[in-house]
Amino acid sequence: MRIDNLQYANWSEKIFRQMNEGGVHAVHVTIAYHENFRETVLNFEQWNRWFEQYPELIFAGKEATDVDIAVATNRTAIFFGFQNPSPIEDDIGLVEIVHTLGARFMQLTYNNQSLLATGCYESYDSGLTRMGKQVVREMNRVGLVVDMSHSGDKSTIDAAEWSTRPIAITHANPHEWEPALRNKRDSVIEAVISHGGMFGFSLYPHHLKGKTDCTLESFCTMIARMADKYGVEHLGMGTDLCQDQPDSIVEWMRVGRWSKEIDYGEGSAASPGFPPMPEWFQDNRDFGNIEQGLSAVGMNSDEVAAVMGRNWYRFYSENFSPST
Repeated sequence: MRIDNLQYANWSEKIFRQMNEGGVHAVHVTIAYHENFRETVLNFEQWNRWFEQYPELIFAGKEATDVDIAVATNRTAIFFGFQNPSPIEDDIGLVEIVHTLGARFMQLTYNNQSLLATGCYESYDSGLTRMGKQVVREMNRVGLVVDMSHSGDKSTIDAAEWSTRPIAITHANPHEWEPALRNKRDSVIEAVISHGGMFGFSLYPHHLKGKTDCTLESFCTMIARMADKYGVEHLGMGTDLCQDQPDSIVEWMRVGRWSKEIDYGEGSAASPGFPPMPEWFQDNRDFGNIEQGLSAVGMNSDEVAAVMGRNWYRFYSENFSPST
């Protein structure tokens, strides 16, 4: 079972077929960055068309049991998430609506301060806002997972402690391994995992030690050390694969509509485009390299299987349905 809990590719039949060739049984797809509710609905509509066009390759995932169906039918279950709370606008009632439409993850921030919490690029982190606390509880109620991948330290710790259900960092790496602004410090990881949460490892080059030149051994050794430190049952993959996206998408990701200026964040004005992926992970057909790399640094087959999909499967089964 292979689950990648974050991708934002330029979707196409080619990529769907690569998922199939790579034996990827579930992918958490970013369906909104800065879109409002209506624009997000249009993105759901586009995916419905793809599900109609390629039913032998992909289908909409709603529950963990859909991953079982994907394994049995050699397809990929697509689960949806937002990298920003913009689809719920300022209306807490939309939390339940987007879950009904198929959303299963929502970040409380994307780098900036939002109505709910503080992003990791802000100079001051005030933590969860009043609205943020209420939205988190509503997310807990309906089964929409709190994702703090782009949030500040205090906001993430607040969310982990306030939420009545485990939260996730779907795509990042430890700050200790690579001190990128978006990577997470030990206190943040500890807060998320100590409350039963999940941590997904990113392959976006800005998050890697050595960036594009990061070695498979370095990446897998980092995962093995995280398993030793925090327990393998809390770890999974969230590659942040942005395959085939034009460089102009970086501008959309970074600035949306909130600024007239270009803020490339972890990139630079000199090289604003997507950096090349490491040679050992180019697309969905390369997950086998990671499995081999984890084995090579001493993880046993059960541990490898846990990181590559079993842990996310368990997390899905426990957190996608309404609370009782």
